[in-house]
Amino acid sequence: MGTSIAYAGKPRYSAEELQEFEALIHAKLAKAEETLQLDKDSLLRLSGNDTDDTYMGQSGLEDGSVAMEREDLSRSVERQQKFIGQLQAALGRIRTGEYGICRSTGKLIPKERLRLVPHATLTVEAKNQRPEQLPSPVATTQDSPLEEDLL
Repeated sequence: MGTSIAYAGKPRYSAEELQEFEALIHAKLAKAEETLQLDKDSLLRLSGNDTDDTYMGQSGLEDGSVAMEREDLSRSVERQQKFIGQLQAALGRIRTGEYGICRSTGKLIPKERLRLVPHATLTVEAKNQRPEQLPSPVATTQDSPLEEDLL
């Protein structure tokens, strides 16, 4: 792979490295969009007006389970949409030449971090210096990790 270069006094990744990151982002984007569509389809199925919701044999407990599943899917859809937005923003930073530069320190974000979290905008050090944030609501195993959740 290429080496990082300086442009106008600021560190930058080479064109070859940016191509690697762009391919990685496109792969994650395709997977996230597929997951989003599956979750949306499942949510529509749960919200559909079919005969399943008129069957008298259903108990109140099952109704609660459906409501919980619907809530989980709604949160998953929301997280996937946010994740897709972050990946698209990363592609935009590649086009503008700002990709891989910490928005706090101006230093290059290490390649290893970008390979794990290609939409990262902070180095681990800068992220750890931020004030402590409140824990997020209960996450499911289906949720995609956000930058704040990794490393």
